[in-house]
Amino acid sequence: MSDLPGIVVTGASGRMGQMLIQLIGESDKCKLVAALERKGHDWVGQDIGVAMGSTALGVIVTDNALEVFEKAQAVIDFTSPQATVGFAALAAKARVVHVIGTTGMTDDDLAKVDAAALHAPIVRAGNMSLGVNLLTKLTKMVAAALDEDFDIEIIEAHHHHKVDAPSGTALMLGEAAAEGRGVSLKDVTDSGRDGITGARKRGDIGFSAIRGGDIVGEHDVMFAAAGERIVLRHLASDRRIFARGALKAALWGQDKSPGQYDMMDVLGL
Repeated sequence: MSDLPGIVVTGASGRMGQMLIQLIGESDKCKLVAALERKGHDWVGQDIGVAMGSTALGVIVTDNALEVFEKAQAVIDFTSPQATVGFAALAAKARVVHVIGTTGMTDDDLAKVDAAALHAPIVRAGNMSLGVNLLTKLTKMVAAALDEDFDIEIIEAHHHHKVDAPSGTALMLGEAAAEGRGVSLKDVTDSGRDGITGARKRGDIGFSAIRGGDIVGEHDVMFAAAGERIVLRHLASDRRIFARGALKAALWGQDKSPGQYDMMDVLGL
């Protein structure tokens, strides 16, 4: 057991954090070495198992990231952009694999993550599921095969607690579509429509976001032309698919050189 890769879970009290902790506890390929929360959080100082309403696991929730990163082989991080940027620098200093599932990051945030990747392997993806990454590959292929007579619209739906839009997965799909067409997504993005917007510009890639209830995640990529539509779809019904993907990425990254990777690399796609 002691030779297994040690994993730190950030944002331990969150839905993804608790799910990751449960999966790690069930795994025979890794072990939980730390559960991290922000300073002042009620869980800090408690056994993570007890804090989650179960039996003690012998791991005390801490707010000292660098201390626990130095004892681990990987960090799995589904938190906020600001927190993730800080964790990236600390993970780089500790030379541990940093798996990032955080979305809503700015170009400045991503530049700091890129800098951290010079010193340690980082696996970052807007979505960690196998199905979504296959959808991403298909989106790029279809976009490359069709011309601008086909409008591209990405429709995503999530639970009402989600704070960013479009979702990280929607943006990942948009990037794939733009790559397929040989353009930059920032030059062709069409989102946030409201009021008299005028006709849609030829070649734009549109985004529509739905928020409601407890929707885990639904993504459609629609290619619409006169007289026909092609729709690629992925529906997620269980958040464990994201946790399983993140854990797979943490284990995959153990022997990798510093650099930035994604789930396509992890899955060999």
